[in-house]
Amino acid sequence: MRPTDDTSTMTEHPENNTESGLEPRREKLARISEMGVDPWGGRFDDRSSIGELRGRAGEIRFRSEGGDERELPAGLDGLGEGAAPFDFRAWLSEQGKGELTGPQVRAAGRIILQRPTGKLVFLNIRDQTGDIQVFVGQKQVGESSWALADCFDLGDIVGVDGRLGRTKTGELTIFAERLHMLCKSLEPPPEKYHGLKDPELRQRMRYLDLTYGEGVLERFLDRTRIVQSIRQTLSEQDFCEIEGPTLHSIAGGAAARPFVTHHNALDINLFMRIALELHLKRLLVGGMERVYELGRVYRNEGISPRHNPEFTMLEVYEAYGNYETMMDLTERIITGALAAIGRGPKLQWGDVEIDFSAPFARKSYNDLFSEQTGLAADDVTGIAQLAAKLGIETAGRHPDVIKSDVFEEKVEDALTGPIFVVDYPSSICPLTKRKAGHPEIAERFELFVQGMELANAYTELNDPDLQEELFRTQLAGVSDEGSMARMDNDFIRALRHGMPPAGGLGIGIDRLVMLLTNTQTIRDIILFPLLRPQ
Repeated sequence: MRPTDDTSTMTEHPENNTESGLEPRREKLARISEMGVDPWGGRFDDRSSIGELRGRAGEIRFRSEGGDERELPAGLDGLGEGAAPFDFRAWLSEQGKGELTGPQVRAAGRIILQRPTGKLVFLNIRDQTGDIQVFVGQKQVGESSWALADCFDLGDIVGVDGRLGRTKTGELTIFAERLHMLCKSLEPPPEKYHGLKDPELRQRMRYLDLTYGEGVLERFLDRTRIVQSIRQTLSEQDFCEIEGPTLHSIAGGAAARPFVTHHNALDINLFMRIALELHLKRLLVGGMERVYELGRVYRNEGISPRHNPEFTMLEVYEAYGNYETMMDLTERIITGALAAIGRGPKLQWGDVEIDFSAPFARKSYNDLFSEQTGLAADDVTGIAQLAAKLGIETAGRHPDVIKSDVFEEKVEDALTGPIFVVDYPSSICPLTKRKAGHPEIAERFELFVQGMELANAYTELNDPDLQEELFRTQLAGVSDEGSMARMDNDFIRALRHGMPPAGGLGIGIDRLVMLLTNTQTIRDIILFPLLRPQ
């Protein structure tokens, strides 16, 4: 529950602070030390989260002068939109003489509102589960805690022991009996209404964005819940999580430019991994039949609302499966993630609604291409002419590569989804098994939602001779820097020992979190995105 009260005690932008503006805080720091109190706090056991305290509101009772206890009216918190506010003051008056009683509690949080009124101070403190009001009365807390309260500033982290109750207006409140200083803040927080609005400043100062940005902390907690739910879904399906190397001697498994580093002891160049695939498939050879990794990959490429050079991927491999079993698994992962963050199958994305009810739509690459371009999927000349009109390079390039570029330009943005695009041209899928009786088609799908690729999956190629041939020939017109997979002799050797038929799946976790949390840019679901140095 966010505070709505106006206050004149909120401070200016952090970037506008001056040394003179910090002096009062340092003076209070000195006063706290003079009291014999550690301004940086310490262990604070037995506290309840603010969310837990809000859940205990039902324990508050009205005790009449005669000693009988009555429950408070329902609906004091979280009234529905448009509902008339409950007149708690009038209700109290109707009860006659008596008092409100509630449980003894202990809480801690950052001060985000501060309203001094003579011998009373109202604070709002916040932890990762929510906000709550604290009533501090000089008489109720005693002289030592009152002197400490006089040294409090916005942004300080404090502890409070007291009784949970309600004010006469019905506001859930901790009535403080003792205060604790847990950390003095020496920098003023951002001004309430005009604070961290600049996106780059919010990303650079994520610690302030999390504390003061509306819904920011909850969005990142949702990310954690989504990742946890993915692991739970896979664990329930008997998948084993592994940790593969992040430094590779060969940059393979994806079409991407790697980051290059140097290992001094071996005097060799190494590459930050651009994919998780090839090491996981080695484990299939080794007998790990259901295996996955959820980790960071690195691509030395551009930055956009949907791209960050460092991002999180999930790759899953299932022996004796295929791309259809991976479709089923993808649906389970996404619906499980939605449940983990308390959302149903229908959710908002910008100004549109997405329905993630399973099963998702499935349609072939060629059918979608024809629908959106008006060209037959095998019309090489027509596709080349359309590509030229779109400014796509055609000279010396394989027709299927040109077709893929046209698909990206003309088809992908029209895919509202969720939709599995299935059966891609095999020539652009060098790690994928060919469809029986149709060697020109690869058993591959990509999942699209609102024009954004969310997942990519194959029936994995396990023919070592064909794999080696594809590695050697690559795609006509594609540079080595952009090729799908470099020659990895050890991987070919592993395949010769026998890899079971399998399905493989990759999901971009950052994009999934974007969609499930209605976030329009990848930078707002990565805690610390890459930024240009200041």
